Amino acid sequence: MPTEADFGERLATQTAAYLDRIDDCVVLLPRVLDEYADEGAYRDTVDEIAAVESECDDLVRDVRALITDAGPDDIGLLNTRINFNESALLDFYNELDVVANHTERIAQEVAMMRPDASVEPFADMREMADRIAEMVAVLGDVVEGFVRGLTRADGTETLADGIEAIRGLESECDDLRNDAIETAFADGAVDQPLVYRELAILLDELANAVEDLTDRIVVIASKEPGIVAESASDADGN
Repeated sequence: MPTEADFGERLATQTAAYLDRIDDCVVLLPRVLDEYADEGAYRDTVDEIAAVESECDDLVRDVRALITDAGPDDIGLLNTRINFNESALLDFYNELDVVANHTERIAQEVAMMRPDASVEPFADMREMADRIAEMVAVLGDVVEGFVRGLTRADGTETLADGIEAIRGLESECDDLRNDAIETAFADGAVDQPLVYRELAILLDELANAVEDLTDRIVVIASKEPGIVAESASDADGN
């Protein structure tokens, strides 16, 4: 039977492996857009994204099984935060799975819609992909700290700076989305503006999904004194 320490270590280790593959998936998004713009082998990268996304599905299934299959004896007194937050934590991992899924969808939609890569709206979308890759890199650190905080009774995990950085990058994505859509419809030289609108919205939904994960962390952390997810000014509503 696994010990309490074993459970916490296994959850942290499996989560870290899962986060690494999510990051591997999302960093391919700027690359596939570059390859598409350069008329390179972008379809190979679309396939690579799909393969990594499938691995992410397997990894998150294992993480969820670890949580749901563990009884009180496995989780133990050291991990009562896991027991208390089990339902919210399972929902969190379900939402985390959306990041890889949505990345795959965007890559596939670009391959199917074949937008003109020489226009300004496409450049805005390419910048959005960069911001999203940055968001996911920061998210990995935030989630690892979050899980450490849930699996340890001692110490404090401070996540506020990472969460604030993600929110700032998401706001930049909002601006880029608006620019892409506005330009697509304002410039008569851009054919099929609805294509750029749809792709920009899909990218924005991915950025929103990442930010929504930080909101879930803040809600759970609000009940756990060992996890600091907001700065003092945010907590005060300032």
